[in-house]
Amino acid sequence: MMPDLFLEERRHIILSPGAILLGGFALNDAEKLLVQIDHLATFSPFRHMITPGGKIMSVAMLSSGTLGWVSDQKGYHYTHTDPKTGKSWPPLPPEFLALAQNAARSAGYHDFKPDSCLVNRYVPGARLTLHQDKDERDQTAPIVSVSLGLAAYFLWGGLQRHEHIKRHKLFHGDVVVWGGHSRLAFHGIAPLEEEIHPLTGSIRYNLTFRKSG
Repeated sequence: MMPDLFLEERRHIILSPGAILLGGFALNDAEKLLVQIDHLATFSPFRHMITPGGKIMSVAMLSSGTLGWVSDQKGYHYTHTDPKTGKSWPPLPPEFLALAQNAARSAGYHDFKPDSCLVNRYVPGARLTLHQDKDERDQTAPIVSVSLGLAAYFLWGGLQRHEHIKRHKLFHGDVVVWGGHSRLAFHGIAPLEEEIHPLTGSIRYNLTFRKSG
């Protein structure tokens, strides 16, 4: 866990133009968010999706909102229904929406209206390779990413895959917001290290809010 001594100096860190790390921004809401994740999983279970190339993703995922993100042999795309249940995705919990909009405003992005939240569940060894969030029709809206549970190293690059990658350690309650010039920046998560968090055990959750439609 991050020592409180260093929290104040991490309140507002610029990663690149338009990309901001809000250290500890979600700490006061964290327990409510975790309760909502458990609730969502009863309607839309976590699953390990398959990439278009046929590989099983190490991160387990579920979605909520009007649209949900999926990966299958057809590619990466959004759907109105959960292919696992055949039902509509569960709606965004009010706690999710309020936090996402407050974080976006704090980062300078006003009137953010997310219609989708992808919840990623990491266990030790799970990772997310470098990628761009470019499956959304509306790429003028920012991405809001919330970290809960175990700490992880966030890989942050530029608009081209070969650009220099920086590593930023994300702790429980941290929020990263990116848009504008950095909206299509490459990013990822390094393999999760073996640790224990008092609220989530050996798990890290990540909530990623998007305006997909």
